[in-house]
Amino acid sequence: MAQKKYLQAKLTQFLREDRIQLWKPPYTDENKKVGLALKDLAKKYSDKLECCENEVEKIIEEIRCKAIERGTGNENYRTTGIATIEVFLPPRLKKDRKNLLETRLLITGRELRSKIAETFGFQENYIKIVINKKQLQLGKTLEEQGVAHNVKAMVLELKQSEEDVRKNFQLEEEEQNEAELKEKQIQRTKRGLEILAQRAAETVVDPEMTPYLDIANQTGRSIRIPASERKALMLAMGYHEKGRAFLKRKEYGIALPCLLDADKYFCECCRELLDTVDNYAVLQLDIVWCYFRLEQLECLDDAEKKLNLAQKCFKNCYGENHQRLVHIKGNCGKEKVLFLRLYLLQGIRNYHSGNDVEACEYLNKARQLLKELYIDPSKVDNLLQLGFTAQEARLGLRACDGNVDHAATHITNRREELAQIRKEEKEKKRRRLENIRSLKGMGYSTHAAQQALHAASGNLDEALKILLSNPQMWWFNDSNPETDNRQESPSQENIDQLVYMGFDALVAEAALRVFRGNVQLAAQTLAHNGGSLPPDLPLSPEDSLSPPATSPSDSAGTSSASTDEDMETEAVNEILEDIPEHEEDYLDSTLEDEEMIIAEYLSYVENMKSATKKN
Repeated sequence: MAQKKYLQAKLTQFLREDRIQLWKPPYTDENKKVGLALKDLAKKYSDKLECCENEVEKIIEEIRCKAIERGTGNENYRTTGIATIEVFLPPRLKKDRKNLLETRLLITGRELRSKIAETFGFQENYIKIVINKKQLQLGKTLEEQGVAHNVKAMVLELKQSEEDVRKNFQLEEEEQNEAELKEKQIQRTKRGLEILAQRAAETVVDPEMTPYLDIANQTGRSIRIPASERKALMLAMGYHEKGRAFLKRKEYGIALPCLLDADKYFCECCRELLDTVDNYAVLQLDIVWCYFRLEQLECLDDAEKKLNLAQKCFKNCYGENHQRLVHIKGNCGKEKVLFLRLYLLQGIRNYHSGNDVEACEYLNKARQLLKELYIDPSKVDNLLQLGFTAQEARLGLRACDGNVDHAATHITNRREELAQIRKEEKEKKRRRLENIRSLKGMGYSTHAAQQALHAASGNLDEALKILLSNPQMWWFNDSNPETDNRQESPSQENIDQLVYMGFDALVAEAALRVFRGNVQLAAQTLAHNGGSLPPDLPLSPEDSLSPPATSPSDSAGTSSASTDEDMETEAVNEILEDIPEHEEDYLDSTLEDEEMIIAEYLSYVENMKSATKKN
């Protein structure tokens, strides 16, 4: 397959260089049949490439037919408005994987999915369509989603089958159940990520309270994220981690939609943030790798752009010649894994594009890195006996150029560094919780305390000043019976307490109504504002942000609400299970797949060289 793609790319180059138009005479006659001159052309190019003449002729004929189909489709689109979509089917369909489908662009995504399922024999609910590197949205029209004439559409199957016709109903039913489970898993993934991202957006008032939402730099320390970008970044990172989990299980058809969603959300973040960490660059590699493993690289028109973007991001993040990375970490051995995959994908892309010289250059760079990153299994065993994990052993050995003693010291030091960082983060959270408890003891809700402390950068005294200057923040309550002291009218005893402190009786009563009988808050606010309430403060709880009273129908819904909460917890836990414990998990690879692919493509390149020498 790869060799055929190379020949197609090379022959397309020759045709372009020789300015040959296959859809015109003498290569195509007036009836659009193949002309006799095509055989002579095949002979010329087969001699040039030192390839089988029949094979070259067959590929040139495929290129000619495709050019005629495109021309006919273009004319048809101009006259009728009916567009042609090139549909790429899953790898299991060995033949006829590329097909043309005619459709109007005003139909919805759901209608197109139905049409593709009916035309090519899929079950409609168990396929996803990717166009322009985005999942097709079922509810919008093709035109609204930017789908145009001659666009490429890739079909992803949620169920993995090896034959079109099932020999028994039980097997078909099992695979259908598998597809349903995978679809539900995708929906739970989306729901779980939405919940986590919403929490991230809400924790602008207290970002330290959700450790699983952290993004860290190369040292492992958390990076402060602008509130406006927190939700998009968390969705991007969440989809990326979920996609990587599917990649590890080699479930590429399910991984790709997650990775494309991650790319979409990363694009909503500022350039400066993306240059700080290597997540975005790694994502570009993962997307191209996924297309390659699905044998659909030709559907990714901008593979070169993505690989160049990854290389640029690595340079911005790691510095020229990895200088910044070495300064921070002391080495760059582990990150070489990323560059190996980058060079490998660049080699593959160039080979598929017919650029044999560039392909050879990148593949040899990948092979050289593979040699540098090779790990002696006996050295891994030595580190395992010292109590380290296999992952720690691989990462440590690559960081220390294979030296076992240095690797052991490196792993131990890294453990201690991370333990110190976690200790500092834990202490920071402990102080934050103490400050929250102090403010709650004064009558403020958890939410109000979090918001004030965030605005005051954690300073308790400043947070209290903010709360006193903004008494309306008290209404950001937690729907907690202990903090919800609503009452019809203040008690005379509470009014007398405020009067005894020197406040006017009418003002004291108004303050107690505002703060629902909380004497401490009423006294603090009146004292802070010179014995009166702020003029912009609503004088009744009904005008505030207080939650409505619970109705009987609300109570009736308690059971379903509890069920929804359980489902949300399950969805979130499923996401968290796929977040790796080791912060450098994305750098850990056995490189077994890469080794085989490098050898495969280098053999293709060597065959080309041999043919060239003979020629």
